[in-house]
Amino acid sequence: MALVAEFDITCEQLPFVPVARTLPDATLVLTLQFNHDELPLFVLSVTDGNRTTVEETFDDLPVVGEYTVLGEAGETRRYQIIPGRSLEEHLGAHIDDLSGLEALATTDAIIERIEVLPMGWRQSGWFAHREAFHEFREFWQRNSGFHLHRLTKAGDAEPPGDGLTDRQQEALRTAYELGYFDIPRSASLEDVATQLDISASSVSERLRRAQTQLIEETVATTWPPLPD
Repeated sequence: MALVAEFDITCEQLPFVPVARTLPDATLVLTLQFNHDELPLFVLSVTDGNRTTVEETFDDLPVVGEYTVLGEAGETRRYQIIPGRSLEEHLGAHIDDLSGLEALATTDAIIERIEVLPMGWRQSGWFAHREAFHEFREFWQRNSGFHLHRLTKAGDAEPPGDGLTDRQQEALRTAYELGYFDIPRSASLEDVATQLDISASSVSERLRRAQTQLIEETVATTWPPLPD
């Protein structure tokens, strides 16, 4: 039976963790493209992060060779990054079992999302069977840290809101508690932004993304197709 898991890997040496530490209010989502030597190409989406600070941090990271901006939309920029070091050079001093790490790339699993956090990576994905998940979990328990948030059988219903990021949930909760959604509204977007210590435009984008996610998880699944 396939499993769906969400978990944290605590390892400060994982790529781009220093960027998350430098910009704790930014959201960093990483995609790996396994087509470049030992380390994959990286595609990193950065939301609510100052561009100058992000790119200055890139310049100080040995794992970053060359990078280009693939696109920009609102508060989000997407970078493609060619690695500057091999797998052994980057993680060899911190992870004893490099052969085991390479073997994880062939595990019967699909990692759908990687969010880079100040202490490591938060991942969610599918595992073909329980043994594949155990192999993955035991490797990281031996070599750094592993914290499981959720493990369900594929196809099990999830409560609405599980697809929201922590920052989206925080923005929704803060806006609700301040009265932003009241009728009449008793708090402004600026009030919510002040409470979260971010810009009003960032709050607006987080709320829009969160509301879109909730709609897609709930009522959108029951809508009939639009007529041609």
